[in-house]
Amino acid sequence: MDRDLAWDGCHNVRDLGGLPAAGERRTRWGAVVRSDTPDRLTEAGWAAAAAHGVRTIVDLRTPGEHRAAGQGHRPRWMTVIDVPLHEPGEPHQHGGTPLYLRAFLERHPDRCARVLQAIAQAPPGGVLVHCVAGRDRTGLIALLLLTLAGVGAPDILADYERSTARLRPLYAALGQPDDDLRVQAYLARTGTTAREAVLAALDGLHSLDAYVSAADLAALRERLTASTPRAGG
Repeated sequence: MDRDLAWDGCHNVRDLGGLPAAGERRTRWGAVVRSDTPDRLTEAGWAAAAAHGVRTIVDLRTPGEHRAAGQGHRPRWMTVIDVPLHEPGEPHQHGGTPLYLRAFLERHPDRCARVLQAIAQAPPGGVLVHCVAGRDRTGLIALLLLTLAGVGAPDILADYERSTARLRPLYAALGQPDDDLRVQAYLARTGTTAREAVLAALDGLHSLDAYVSAADLAALRERLTASTPRAGG
């Protein structure tokens, strides 16, 4: 199965399923999807999200960030949980670059915990996690979820880097330059790379026990992973 999802109106949507996890398990298809803002989804795009099993949306955006008036084409039965990672007017340290990941984890683990708790306690069905571009805030939460599931660093890095190519058509459609050019220039000035920054964030993440309760950790692992079928089973 292709983890990249084609939902009309969005550009950076993918399922976190299908990755090798700890204990001979794999991440579960349809459990958690990451995306750019679903405000842009057309009626067909929302139908695709619903068909994929999404029943809960966890919105990481700050109050006041752009969103469509009302709920547009969003199904009325879709549950939306607002868990903003930033306070209004708060600057994004190293904004829009992978250096944001470790810096935010070190400064605001409590905010990360609130998001993980929301996902752990979400009703049955798939959970869609998003910010605006689906790269930095969403990338941070995806990094935590995949780490919790026991996914290896190379696969977590590859998932983060996937946003670069997925977002190029969005910037082109908006008539804006590819933001990766700015990101790479910033990283070069600070003497690092995207790979090094993501791996540094993973290296600094020694345990998730301080972020969420034991019950929520267990619920997240159950939601995120499934046993790998044995050959001939």
